Amino acid sequence: MKLKMMYSFLNSDLEIIEKTLEETVNANTSILRDSSLHLLKAGGKRIRPIFVLLAGQIGQYDIHVIKKAAVALELIHMASLVHDDVIDDSDLRRGQPTIKAKWDNKVAMYTGDYIFAKSLEIMSELKKPAVHKVLADTIVEVCIGEIQQIKDKYYFEQNVRDYFRRIKRKTALLISASSLVGAIASDVEEKHQKKLHKFGYYVGMSYQIIDDILDFVGTEEELGKPAGGDLLQGNITLPVLYAMEDEGIRKRVSTVQEEMDREELLEIIELIKSTDAIDRSMKISNAYLQKALDAIADLPKGRSKTALINIAKYLGKRKF
Repeated sequence: MKLKMMYSFLNSDLEIIEKTLEETVNANTSILRDSSLHLLKAGGKRIRPIFVLLAGQIGQYDIHVIKKAAVALELIHMASLVHDDVIDDSDLRRGQPTIKAKWDNKVAMYTGDYIFAKSLEIMSELKKPAVHKVLADTIVEVCIGEIQQIKDKYYFEQNVRDYFRRIKRKTALLISASSLVGAIASDVEEKHQKKLHKFGYYVGMSYQIIDDILDFVGTEEELGKPAGGDLLQGNITLPVLYAMEDEGIRKRVSTVQEEMDREELLEIIELIKSTDAIDRSMKISNAYLQKALDAIADLPKGRSKTALINIAKYLGKRKF
């Protein structure tokens, strides 16, 4: 089943989300407007808004209330991508030129700041203090995670625990916040809020591990960016950490640097793929996926719960 079919009952509401996203970033300044809309039009899975809406459907669902939370979470995610592309010097995102490539680093940084500010602006319209607390805490942790990622670049002595701590802040917390904020905004019972929060966290961990696996096994056409890009940028992911348990591979991986020859990088990628690192990483992702499914096992039956389960399974098995 295709991903969009799993939540087709949300189609009209997601159209509202998309329209609201466009309206929210539509700045009076032409450069800000064009750069923000450039990223928005590049698409994306919209996983965070979808989780907000699905979690909200378990409670007192009102699209005109919950859309504010859904849009805010997606804008935070978008802003972090813009800043990521500057830090990583990335030219492609979702198969399209990044903002920093199409304009420059200065425009990209201010565009990211602008999108962050717009997320706070729309969230302020939601009169739920608990939601604001979750959002503020999440932004703080995401920023800490980004700083840690910069610090860890080309640091080949890091361990698996460092990696998990980093992806928790980089990816999992924003997805878990999406589920929790959706639940709070719709007055879902507190016991179910906690389950949805855990669900989002475990899905986020699984999702990022799969993302890091795909950087080695996916094609440029599938990924929308060159394969092996994370390693070239100095991001040491779970498959790399597992592969570096072999001392010979560790020595080769330790030679990776930003300006290295593409053919040499491809040789190192093939070395990593020749080990059991990909399979071991997949097992960890599957373990997180199972934890996510267990977390919502006791939620009330309904199409929203079914959709959450199906989406989690899809994300845990995706090929791009």
